[in-house]
Amino acid sequence: MANVQLNGSEKLTTAVPHAYSATVPGGATLHIAGVAPLDEGGTTIAPGDVQGQVRAAVANLDVILAERGAGLADVARLTVYVAERLQIDLQVAVDTLAEELDALPPLSVVGVTRLRYDDQVVELEAVAAL
Repeated sequence: MANVQLNGSEKLTTAVPHAYSATVPGGATLHIAGVAPLDEGGTTIAPGDVQGQVRAAVANLDVILAERGAGLADVARLTVYVAERLQIDLQVAVDTLAEELDALPPLSVVGVTRLRYDDQVVELEAVAAL
């Protein structure tokens, strides 16, 4: 589907690994909240492992998108919450996202104290074009 155009900026640094904005031409959007790294039984995948949990959360996000006829390329905005132990955990999350996605959409990475589930250290929120 890929109805999302990722935009850079001629006046801002190109040192960031993601787009500054995304354009979604006149269509519907899907707002996705609280994608956790849980298996079908509700057990946390890769307890305490930022990289493993990013991969699991992206896989779960892909399932949600597919159920609505979209895919990862349709994500126009992504928020990543990391229950950080170290500042580097935030960069590990971004690096892992870069491995999992063809292109990084505009995103925010937020360090938080705790997340909802036992041993959960990553959660995603997304807005996608339909």
